[in-house]
Amino acid sequence: MDFSYFTMILLVMLILIATYSDLQLVASLSITTDKEALISFKSQINLESPDSPLSTWDENLSPCNWTGVFCNKQSQRVIRVDLSNLRMTGSISPHVGNLSFLTTLQLQNNQLKGKIPDEFGNLPRLRFLNLSFNSLEDVVPRNISQCKQLRVLDLMQNQISGQIPEEISYLKQLQVLNLARNELSGSIPPSLANISSLNDLNLGTNKLGNSIPSDLSLLRNLKFLDLTINNLTGSVPPSIYNMSSLVYLALASNDLSGDLPGDVGLTLPNLLGFNFCFNKFTGTIPWSLHNLTNIQVIRMAHNLLHGTIPPGLGNLPDLRFYNIGFNRIVSSGKEGLNFLELLSNSTRLDFLAIDFNLFEGVIPNSIGSLSKVLTKFYMGGNNIYGTIPPSIGELRGLQLLNLSYSSVSGKIPEEIGQLTELQILGLADNNLSGEIPNSLGNLLKLNRIDLSRNELEGSIPTTFGNFQNLISMDLSDNRLNGSIPTVIFKLPKLSAFLNLSQNYLTGPLPVEIGLLENVVTINISDNKISGNISESVGNCKSLEQLLLARNTFSGQIPSTLGEVRGLEILDLSSNQLSGAIPLDLENLMSLQLLNLSFNRLEGKIPVFTNSMKLYLEGNQNLCLDLACKHFHVRRRTVYIIVIPIAIVALCFAVGLLFYIRKGKGMVKGNFESFRGQHQMISYDELRQATENFKEENLIGQGSFGSVYRGLIQGGIAVAIKVLDTTMAKSQKIFLAECAALRCIRHRNLVKLITVCSSIDYKNDGFLALVFEFMSNGNLDDWIRGKRRYEDGKGLNAMDRLNLAIGVASAVEYLHNETGIPIVHCDLKPSNILLDSDMTPKVGDFGLAKLLIERNDNQTAISSTYTLKGTIGYIPPEYGFGEKPSVAGDVYSYGILLLELFTGKSPTDQSFTGGLSLKNWVEKFFPTYLAQVLDPALLQNGKDIWDESKCTKPEIQDDCLVTIFKIGLSCTVDSPDGRISMRDALGKLKGVKDILQKAEGTEVRMT
Repeated sequence: MDFSYFTMILLVMLILIATYSDLQLVASLSITTDKEALISFKSQINLESPDSPLSTWDENLSPCNWTGVFCNKQSQRVIRVDLSNLRMTGSISPHVGNLSFLTTLQLQNNQLKGKIPDEFGNLPRLRFLNLSFNSLEDVVPRNISQCKQLRVLDLMQNQISGQIPEEISYLKQLQVLNLARNELSGSIPPSLANISSLNDLNLGTNKLGNSIPSDLSLLRNLKFLDLTINNLTGSVPPSIYNMSSLVYLALASNDLSGDLPGDVGLTLPNLLGFNFCFNKFTGTIPWSLHNLTNIQVIRMAHNLLHGTIPPGLGNLPDLRFYNIGFNRIVSSGKEGLNFLELLSNSTRLDFLAIDFNLFEGVIPNSIGSLSKVLTKFYMGGNNIYGTIPPSIGELRGLQLLNLSYSSVSGKIPEEIGQLTELQILGLADNNLSGEIPNSLGNLLKLNRIDLSRNELEGSIPTTFGNFQNLISMDLSDNRLNGSIPTVIFKLPKLSAFLNLSQNYLTGPLPVEIGLLENVVTINISDNKISGNISESVGNCKSLEQLLLARNTFSGQIPSTLGEVRGLEILDLSSNQLSGAIPLDLENLMSLQLLNLSFNRLEGKIPVFTNSMKLYLEGNQNLCLDLACKHFHVRRRTVYIIVIPIAIVALCFAVGLLFYIRKGKGMVKGNFESFRGQHQMISYDELRQATENFKEENLIGQGSFGSVYRGLIQGGIAVAIKVLDTTMAKSQKIFLAECAALRCIRHRNLVKLITVCSSIDYKNDGFLALVFEFMSNGNLDDWIRGKRRYEDGKGLNAMDRLNLAIGVASAVEYLHNETGIPIVHCDLKPSNILLDSDMTPKVGDFGLAKLLIERNDNQTAISSTYTLKGTIGYIPPEYGFGEKPSVAGDVYSYGILLLELFTGKSPTDQSFTGGLSLKNWVEKFFPTYLAQVLDPALLQNGKDIWDESKCTKPEIQDDCLVTIFKIGLSCTVDSPDGRISMRDALGKLKGVKDILQKAEGTEVRMT
């Protein structure tokens, strides 16, 4: 019996020993699998720093000892990987899917690219996945739904596209879903309502459209809902306002409409944040909103709200952010602005904006009792009169004060000088008078000051020399007198602009002007400044605009201005300048406007090689030749467009006429005809420039060939257009582009650097055109493509207007300033290239036609009468066999202009059943243009025209109406009914002038 018992115990012990050995073997094999997966991950990572934590991953050690890797103590399996904030580049290895015990993966704040591996679906224990703030692409993998234990899925700030997969709704344990700041499109899946555990849903800053699903209201545990900056339309489902668990509700920057329910403060009793700005909500401010005594954020700016401010504003002790600007809210009876006193109970208030409403009254003396932590205060754009109370100086925490566009009068109080934290001061467009107080010099942190368009007098305080952080200064349109203090020109950070125009300033221009090496614009026009313009102005290397017109300057124009290579506008008109125009000005290749009219200049007019406007009237002794000493320059505006190589132009014109085939106007030619007319480049040089036409250097492909990025001799970045010589039309396209580009030069036309007509390594024909490289891609990328939300912003309306003006300027030049008119024939966004400064350049002249006069009719030199252009941009008359004409270009430009401001392509899928981009705009013009305006213009959280300005709404609307009217005038069906390119350009510039005159003072971060 004892023997049997002993035998049994021995047997059990042997089994346990064997089992333990097997477990050790399994554990050893499993940790090996984990190690291999992590080594594979490391192999796809490029580390910027040699002392990176991944360099400690020694393959001879257990991964449990590696930095950023954590294991279960019993199983010795990898359960957590935290490699966040390491600046890692590279991609995520699919072998990560072999870490079968992984519960947490944190790779946020790196620079990872590529797709999210489908193999993540093989991680059944995964609970926390954070890949935010990288550059991951492609789509959200559908089989992420296999991670049934997932609690947190954070993919914020990547480049993920496609739609939100329905399969995410299978993640029943999910609590946080953050897909914000990507490029997701389509609708919000109603099935997300099935994730009952969800308490944080952030889909902001994407391209999601259609309406908000009412099913989201079924998420009874949801506390945080952020759908801001999308393309959502319609009204907010009433059930959303009944989600009593919500703590933060943000629907800003969409196209949502409808009245806000008055009882929202009752149905959302836990609300701390309410963000509905930049939509089309109507009605009044919800009366119950001010009953939420714990609320911290109320943002309703840029809507269509009216009525008065409801009671209860004094019952919000935790309020930090209150923004109701840019609505139609009025004062209550005789209360005026006294409601501001109620906010003195909100001791944590940091941001207050009531600007651009219909408030009326005086600023209460109690304004100084507002929160001592208030940093930004916007009041401008209302009918505020009376004086600025001295108590304003008690708001010691203010960093921004904007009272512009009001009717405030009296003196600027000395007490503003007590706001020592102030960085931005905007008091423009008021009725302020008296002298500028010296105490403003105490604002040592000031970086922007705008006191323009008032009635200020006296001299500019020398204490302004204390502004060591100042970026821009605007004191224009006042009654300031005395000399300009030299300390102004010693401000080390002054870089945006210095505007002292339209005052009564006297004395000489200080030689210290040359210290402003970083300033972009200097405007001292319309004063009484005398003496010479100092040669030191040539040290202002960043200068783009120098405006000194209508003063009493004498002496010669400083030749050093020729060293300011980025100068675009130089206006020295209506002075007493004498001597010759410096030949050094010929070096200013960026110059667009040179106004030297009404001076006492003499001698020869320099030959400018760039296209620009040159105004010389009122100078009696200027001449076009050295021999014409007494040549009289009549009062006229001279437009000089000098062809760089006159002999080449002459040869080209003669050759062109010689090769015109009667009746068809066909240009004959061969590749050899271009030798000697461009500095030719060899095939081998281009092969080296592109690293043997490496695929990584391929930046575009079209129907006629490919475009490569390359570096030619001297390290010059170029774009190389290689034509597909197997196509019958390749030679014709090559000749057309050379013919169109050889004799034209304009800042808004792509520059042809050289050409290549050779044979490749296969002895096949090789044709290429080498252009200047455009680092910002093409306009199509910015309207609808990958750059639409570049830097989270994209193009505002002023950007688009500037682009439209640039393109119009180029086309107008082609039509009217080249001797023989050139018709582009293929104007569209993808043919508008953008350089590093976002200057538009019209390119792709493969279809361009030169027009000659024959029997009083414009005739295109063309080898065929087939349809020219791209579908959607082709004028209707071309479909009936009409030849290319300047009116055809005008039509294409009009479509491009409408596209630029609607964001819609003329071939958009929504245009069916005879509907087109043009008649879609006509349908809403002019009353309901907001229906067709690109939603992206309302997604920046700022003024749609300029993110650094505050333009009055009525001015914005009028300018938009004018722009769309120009677009429609260009796209009239009959060619004879269209406006000319010159008229279109003039009207667009008129819009810009209006906006510049009405520009606001400061950035408004809403």
